[in-house]
Amino acid sequence: MADLSTSFLGIKSPNPFWLASAPPTDKAYNVERAFKAGWGGVVWKTLGEEGPPVVNVNGPRYGAIHGPDRRLLGFNNIELITDRPLEVNLREMTEVKKKWPDRALIASIMVPCEEASWKAILPLVEATGSDGIELNFGCPHGMSERGMGSAVGQVPEYIEMVVRWCKQYTRMPVITKLTPNITDIRKPARAAKAGGTDAVSLINTINSIVSVDLDNFAPVPSIDGRGSHGGYCGPAVKPIALNMVAEIARDADTRGLPISGIGGITTWRDAAEYIALGCGNVQVCTAAMAYGFKIVQEMISGLSDWMDSRGYRTIEDFRGLAVPNVSDWQYLNLNYITKARIDQDLCIKCGRCYIACEDTSHQAITSMVDGARHFEVIDEECVGCNLCVNVCPVENCIDMVTMTSGVDPRTKLPIKTDYANWTTHPNNPMAKVAAE
Repeated sequence: MADLSTSFLGIKSPNPFWLASAPPTDKAYNVERAFKAGWGGVVWKTLGEEGPPVVNVNGPRYGAIHGPDRRLLGFNNIELITDRPLEVNLREMTEVKKKWPDRALIASIMVPCEEASWKAILPLVEATGSDGIELNFGCPHGMSERGMGSAVGQVPEYIEMVVRWCKQYTRMPVITKLTPNITDIRKPARAAKAGGTDAVSLINTINSIVSVDLDNFAPVPSIDGRGSHGGYCGPAVKPIALNMVAEIARDADTRGLPISGIGGITTWRDAAEYIALGCGNVQVCTAAMAYGFKIVQEMISGLSDWMDSRGYRTIEDFRGLAVPNVSDWQYLNLNYITKARIDQDLCIKCGRCYIACEDTSHQAITSMVDGARHFEVIDEECVGCNLCVNVCPVENCIDMVTMTSGVDPRTKLPIKTDYANWTTHPNNPMAKVAAE
């Protein structure tokens, strides 16, 4: 039986599944329900400083992108940080941590970019018994206009400065939450490391407008006829998040920096992919909001069963295994050739592969053979792009076969492959570097 327990920055939890800082972690009632359902930890919804209250809108706060079956693909929100009094949140955090000592409890914090503000709030949070803090440098709406959130996360110098303050004024581990609303995610990660952060978490939400109401011509969600940009999350952002996690995991300046993965995690497989790219745990929000807290049970059992099937005892056994295989395009093996193959027993003759290839690709699929409707790959024209695989509605009907003989459609010459010796192959631009 796989052991899913983790020790992230020395913070122990029974499994790697944490709830991200968001509406599901706004109060003790929610957090306790989450712990009872099996979540390994939570990041409490972002706390602000004492002073003028945070006022959220009293109308729609969410917009959504749905698939044809109404499955939630992307989620947009314009909600601000917690609008509950700081003292109430701190009291509830203290009570929850005492009742659930085996679960991770992290405090997300967002205060003005002033040393005095951070110095004032950190001892209050530390007194709750929280296991660590997460610096919210990612929220793209509402608070960024006030010089917080992504307004800080987009300036590496500010990140390094605030992290240094936090490391100076608290004993708790510091996790720096990064915004994706930036050109190169490595720069804020490097700044956080330079400031002494213990880990980074990413991604926060992506700045977005999900749709426009064509009756009142306002962004959705709209408040009394007007709308605003918000933060985009959910399954649709997972590819963006995985890429940014990989960039940090393989960057020479941040390699080895602990990462908490966030972005579109809905299944155990999503979590396993983040862990394979180096994450020590994962944080979930949208999936819990869409399906309830008990979805973690499927994540736990699915990850455990998969690990058992592969012989992995702990997540450390496969954490980071995908990182060495993330490469820049110029280092890919240009001698590696695949061709599509259509399983005629599974083919339903819908023609989608043919249309896609004929209209937009390489005209490498037949539509008729001997006067009958028939779809088959023409090897001499197929470049192995796998567009047909992705548009085919039947799972496993089309797959890609590695070629060791035949004709290369690019050169029209016989295929000569040498996969085993790619590191020294003359076509590899890094062969000399690899040899050295």
